[in-house]
Amino acid sequence: MSFLNLFSKDKRDGVARDVAEGDLEQGLQKGLQRTKETVFSKIARVVAGKSKVDEEILDHLEEILVTSDVGVETTLKIIRRIEQRIANDKYLDTNELTEVLREEIAALLLDNHAGDTADDFSVGESRPCVIMVVGVNGVGKTTTIGKLAHHFKQRGNKVFLGAADTFRAAAVDQICVWGERVGVEVVKQKMGADPASVAFDTLTSAVAHDADVVIIDTAGRLHNKIGLMNELTKIKNVMQKVVPHAPNEVLLVLDGSTGQNAYNQAKEFSKATEITALAITKLDGTAKGGVVIGISDQLQIPVKYIGIGEGLDDLQVFRKRQFVDSLFGK
Repeated sequence: MSFLNLFSKDKRDGVARDVAEGDLEQGLQKGLQRTKETVFSKIARVVAGKSKVDEEILDHLEEILVTSDVGVETTLKIIRRIEQRIANDKYLDTNELTEVLREEIAALLLDNHAGDTADDFSVGESRPCVIMVVGVNGVGKTTTIGKLAHHFKQRGNKVFLGAADTFRAAAVDQICVWGERVGVEVVKQKMGADPASVAFDTLTSAVAHDADVVIIDTAGRLHNKIGLMNELTKIKNVMQKVVPHAPNEVLLVLDGSTGQNAYNQAKEFSKATEITALAITKLDGTAKGGVVIGISDQLQIPVKYIGIGEGLDDLQVFRKRQFVDSLFGK
């Protein structure tokens, strides 16, 4: 079952709705402000005094995109697309460069992931929907889980959280705080307990209480890929004893402010377990928002959520065209 089909229309009827679309767009533009200011101020300096886009400008644009953490391979794809536009049109005014860049980045993202479809949710027949969340410590994993729980509950779903990161007392405490804050059930055991046992208890309780969504936290370690792989595999196997289709999704949380380090973490986690979706956090406090473009393009794993602030509603569904438009101030 797709993570994009998590909520049914009947669940949404009569419950709290999304923040108004205009407010979401405004929040997105505000969250991406530092990236936008950095990128466009550099582009403005490059094109100053020139009338057309030439090889020198493209070289500078390539450097700007790479230093904005778009990534080398993705940057080269974008530059090739612009070069093709120049070849087809024979001339490209510097005043058009920003618009062409916006169009080509949007086209690249839409081509990679079958359009801009991240806009609705449906529970479907697989209930509860089980989401296993992975990511290193410090990326905003626990905060993302709390905001996802809020996101799901606002749509009328009964949500259970499993505190299976039992190697850090703070992790369990944080999950419990978030559970109280958003008003959802948290299943936990003592520190040092078997994570798979916590996952088993969580799903058993969730099924018994007819839950719609279960979110399982896992330990944020990546120093030993074999150990991590074994642990996550054990959690999956134990969960399937209760819910055969579990997990529906494995969501990797990445800190966007770390730029290319986030991309490297994603590659390492992909070696340890199958990742089906990404959440990229902390984009509001960084000029490295371009990393979303590079990660989305290079990993071919859909970015499902982006974090653009501290508020409960500042974890947004990633809509590719809206993201690019907000980045370019449209």
